[in-house]
Amino acid sequence: MSPQPIPMDPKTILDIVIKRRWIVMIPFFLAMVVGIVLSVKLPRIYEASTLILIQPQKVPQNYVQSIVTTDPGERISTLSQQILSRTNLEKIIEEFQLYKGPEFENLYVEDKINSLRRNISVSVSNDKRRENDAFTISYQGKDPQRVMRITNTLSTFFIDENLRLREAQAVGTSDFLDDELTVMKKRLEEVETQLKNYREAYMGELPEQLDSNLRILDRLQAHLGEIQQSMSDAKIRLATLQNEAAALKEQPAKVITGGTPSAESNDLDQLQAQLENLLTRYTERHPDVLRLKARIADLQKTSQSQPVADQPAAGQGASASESPEIRAQYNEIVEEIRRIERDIADTTGQIGIYQKRIENTPKREQELLSLKRDYDNILATHNSLLARKLEAEIAVNMERKQKGEQFRVVDSARLPEKPIKPDMKKLFALVVGAGLAVGGGIIFLLEYLDSSFKRPEEIESDLKLPVLCMVPEIISRRTRMLRTIEHVACGCFAFASLALFAGFTTLYLKGVDQTLNALKIWLG
Repeated sequence: MSPQPIPMDPKTILDIVIKRRWIVMIPFFLAMVVGIVLSVKLPRIYEASTLILIQPQKVPQNYVQSIVTTDPGERISTLSQQILSRTNLEKIIEEFQLYKGPEFENLYVEDKINSLRRNISVSVSNDKRRENDAFTISYQGKDPQRVMRITNTLSTFFIDENLRLREAQAVGTSDFLDDELTVMKKRLEEVETQLKNYREAYMGELPEQLDSNLRILDRLQAHLGEIQQSMSDAKIRLATLQNEAAALKEQPAKVITGGTPSAESNDLDQLQAQLENLLTRYTERHPDVLRLKARIADLQKTSQSQPVADQPAAGQGASASESPEIRAQYNEIVEEIRRIERDIADTTGQIGIYQKRIENTPKREQELLSLKRDYDNILATHNSLLARKLEAEIAVNMERKQKGEQFRVVDSARLPEKPIKPDMKKLFALVVGAGLAVGGGIIFLLEYLDSSFKRPEEIESDLKLPVLCMVPEIISRRTRMLRTIEHVACGCFAFASLALFAGFTTLYLKGVDQTLNALKIWLG
């Protein structure tokens, strides 16, 4: 006979459960026992957490710009690596006497540090409702009191290390700027010395002296023109004086035919003076200069063609007829001519000097421009470094006075009351579900494998015969007694199972430690 399908109506399922009640109660009872044992015997792990808020600097950034500009997440990651280093974790292990006992005797130091590091977690949270960033430090352990103390110690480490790190970064930046400022100041002094030496070496040819040189050159040229005119006047006066002296002489050579040498000599001197005056203003190719030179050449040829005897006579007549007054005037005019000639030579030399200075000014301007460009660049860099150095010093003072960005504990670690491991919620659901599932699975398997008829409808459908009547089971007195005993035992067992379930529920809702402490107080 093939197995009959199991009906799924509630009455039938209830009848099956009542019929096979022991199969339901025994797995459930054992599951409750296992759950209570696991709840009591499994190591309880507690977790304490502290929330730290990242506060911005107290001084407005418009007044003091912070030089620690790293992202808070990156800085927290750096701080985590430093605080979770071997040295700090060894201090925590020694301070709180962690991993002490016979079970940890064979445990290496590296294993202790790695175990402690795994129990510490740092998580950064960016809450959109909160303007500032925050992060949480958590620690897990078996002793609630120790867990709380270690968590608070870690938060103190983070705050102190953040202050030390920010101050170290600010001081390092300030020292770096100080060193760079010293180097730049030395370069600036070198360029200033070069610029000073250059100005001293080429004083008078500098671009800013060009206007002054041009004005001085104009005055010198005007002065040269004046003294040249004075030279011309002096020569004319000298020639006039000579003519007057010649007119006063009594020369017998006046009757001699062939010309007057004294007059020609005076004319020649005047023409020479005029030529010199023209040469100061014009070149030798000027028409007036050429015409005057030709006239001078004709007079010189005429004077050379005169008889030799007449010339000494004229000279002797002049020497004999000169008066002291004419001689004094003559000497005065000659001295004046010599003084004017010296003045002309000196002025011409000064003009040459200033002309050379003016000609060299563009060259000096280019050279000086190159030096000033280097000087301006170095000066700008020096001033920028100086301003940043002052800002860095202010930022260092701000960090030392703890006015910069800080970590502030919002929620300090408290004594954990409920362990996070084992997870009683998951354990409760797993144990209760396993107890019911095992019993239900066994009942389903037995019912599925049972091929006997359970209802009249099954007989009619299987044998194709109608059921005429049903005879009830005849129960003997012994059987009735055994069933009564079985019912009482089943009730006691069900009561025990429910009691265990109630105890397990209490452990889940109230906590293992609280329940055990209450039980000890009640029993004691």
